[in-house]
Amino acid sequence: MFGISWSEFLVILLVGVLVIPARMWPDVARFLARAVSFVRRIVWKITDASDNIRRQIDLEKPIDDLIRTTTSDVLDGISEPLKKRSKTTIKGGNKKHTHQGGKK
Repeated sequence: MFGISWSEFLVILLVGVLVIPARMWPDVARFLARAVSFVRRIVWKITDASDNIRRQIDLEKPIDDLIRTTTSDVLDGISEPLKKRSKTTIKGGNKKHTHQGGKK
């Protein structure tokens, strides 16, 4: 419990009983009960939130896989490598003609 053993817990409890006057024990017990209930509520909220997040992630996994495979299939179908353009030669010479935009 909180990283302390039962013997350490009993020593702390004994010191508390010796240090705190008897008339304050009901107030201390009320405070401890409120603190424990507060911590329990926080733990329940965190557990509930983590369960909701886990459920949401589990719901999104199939959708992510579907999107990934569909995208991959579509891209594989349309992204065939382009064929290299062959350079044409001008008749009567051995110069290769390439058209470049600009002045003639």
